[in-house]
Amino acid sequence: MLYRVAFGYLHDEIKSLDAVDEAIYQGYAHRHDLREPKYLKTWVTRILINECYKIIRNDKRVINMEILPEEAFNSDEYSMYIKHAVKNLPDDLRKIIVLRYYGGFTISETAEILGIPEGTVSTRSRKALEMLRLEVSE
Repeated sequence: MLYRVAFGYLHDEIKSLDAVDEAIYQGYAHRHDLREPKYLKTWVTRILINECYKIIRNDKRVINMEILPEEAFNSDEYSMYIKHAVKNLPDDLRKIIVLRYYGGFTISETAEILGIPEGTVSTRSRKALEMLRLEVSE
């Protein structure tokens, strides 16, 4: 589940694995900071998302000079369209789709992770799915 969320943000297998590894390490190192054990999954996911943002910020400083051929063609054609369409969504909508459908979180869990109302998550989810439907059908 954590890997799917990281991959939804980073779109790179190795960076996603690094983010998951660091999030688990940080979660374990700061396990005493968790106030409510029932929120462990949400807490670790929030740590993971912050780690993904850190990797994205660091990647902006690095210029990728080549793409390995095996990375460019590692999934089927339909999956590529979906990934490209999700990547092109506005940031607030993409976060919802990544958490809901890649991470498997419920509306209430997604709302808690992002710190927004459940109604907003539901509305943004519907809007994002409609945008994806239009883009994929084209």
